Amino acid sequence: MSGRRLESRSAAHRTDPHGLTSLRAAACEAWIYGLPLVEIGVTRRQALDDGASLNNFTHVRRLADHRARVVTTPNNDTLYSSAQIDLSSGPVTLTLPPSQDRYLSLTLMDAYTNNFLVLGARTIGPEGGTFQLAGPTDAVERPGVIRSPTNHVWALARILVDGPEDLGAARAIQNAVEIHGPEALPAPRVASRYANWQDYFAGVSTLMAINPPPVRDTALLRRIAPLGLISGRFDPQAFSPEQAQAIAGGVDEARTIVAGGPFGALSDGWTYPHPELGDFGENYPYRAIVALGGLGALPPAEAIYMQAVGDGGPVFDGRRDWRLHFPAGRRPPVDGFWSLSLYEATPEAQYFFAENPLNRFAIGDRTRGLATNPDGSLDIWIGRQPPAQPNNWLPSPAGPFGLILRAYLPQRPILDGAWRLAPLMPV
Repeated sequence: MSGRRLESRSAAHRTDPHGLTSLRAAACEAWIYGLPLVEIGVTRRQALDDGASLNNFTHVRRLADHRARVVTTPNNDTLYSSAQIDLSSGPVTLTLPPSQDRYLSLTLMDAYTNNFLVLGARTIGPEGGTFQLAGPTDAVERPGVIRSPTNHVWALARILVDGPEDLGAARAIQNAVEIHGPEALPAPRVASRYANWQDYFAGVSTLMAINPPPVRDTALLRRIAPLGLISGRFDPQAFSPEQAQAIAGGVDEARTIVAGGPFGALSDGWTYPHPELGDFGENYPYRAIVALGGLGALPPAEAIYMQAVGDGGPVFDGRRDWRLHFPAGRRPPVDGFWSLSLYEATPEAQYFFAENPLNRFAIGDRTRGLATNPDGSLDIWIGRQPPAQPNNWLPSPAGPFGLILRAYLPQRPILDGAWRLAPLMPV
């Protein structure tokens, strides 16, 4: 070890002889690192409490509306089919039916919210298929097996619905999305992100023991080692009152970092996701921000999420009206579809659909009767009162709201940044 490094450590020891500063930093980093684990763990437990079972699909038979309050920022374009998978007892078999021209994808997320594979037209073609999914230590070696990085997997299917009359056909496709596997172990019950640090870190420790972190996280794991999370036997009683206070301070700092964090880079009043979205690598703060505000987000190659940003950040004042303008020939270039969704914003920086007189929660390329301007451009009107073009109206609530435009199977101009949205304009 160099003399400079020894001198640095000696100085750090003099200014922080009891290690409280480093313990506070470790607690901050560990809270952020564990948030995706906790968010998926709580979602899994809630699904089971609502009647779902492990290694089986639960099919949501209607489009999400203002009553959908389980997962933040849902879409109103697709039916969802969800399966909480536990690979500890052995592999499972997944079947995806032919989709033809209909958008259909099955996302496989590990316990840390990384999308390690999206099955769909982009990756396997519209013909569908049957696939075996195995855990990280399973002995299965046959060709074509999908290897999950963690024992816990969240499989989430999205099936496009092209209007009310298409719902029956979409449900028929949904019925053919299947999973078969062994009986799984009971899912652990863990504390939510609102819990005190003692219960929160106990849950993180439990989930890390079931889903060991990848090797690429080794440096971070060494930094948070003083908390004792790795063994799965976290002991909050092992800390002195001064240490407990330092840990609590680090957790408070972590909450501030994550709350309301940006989803991506800002351009003309819209944020565009970072390339790591959905497969976060070592970008742990971004992973936590997405887990809080967009759990289950797809990677950019499958879908681009563009969030509107105004003077109040991603939250807009519901007392004002707004206009989104698409010049002629400049609508989102996609191979799938696009839609603009409006959500009421909660104080916890989460977003859910708001009840409105049209029962309309999104507007996009499949909206019937959109009125085009004489020059070929398109205006979408956002506000509490209907505009002169009522078919182009996306109703907003009286309180704060947020807007997200989704572009599924985006074409190269969106991915490269050559295509950008115009900023929202107040009316």
